[in-house]
Amino acid sequence: MANAAVPTSLRLPADVDARLEKLAAETKRSKSFYLRELVTSGLDRLEWEYSIAKRSEDIRAGRRKTVSLDEVERDLGLQDEPVDMSILDEIE
Repeated sequence: MANAAVPTSLRLPADVDARLEKLAAETKRSKSFYLRELVTSGLDRLEWEYSIAKRSEDIRAGRRKTVSLDEVERDLGLQDEPVDMSILDEIE
């Protein structure tokens, strides 16, 4: 079974366990539910972060091809386009 649950144990600091207990009690969910949620979402984030770090290492080592902004603008025909500075308001 690909999605079979595997029991795992971990030690939490007392203050973290107290917060987890409180959340579980307030929401009528189990501590295990929230631990699964945290591990799953945290693992997704960690895998993403490490993949970025790996790509960065590959770029610095010359194992990954990069394209300059000038090349991208040229290929897309954007080199003479005026810059719309209002887009900066949307980034924040």
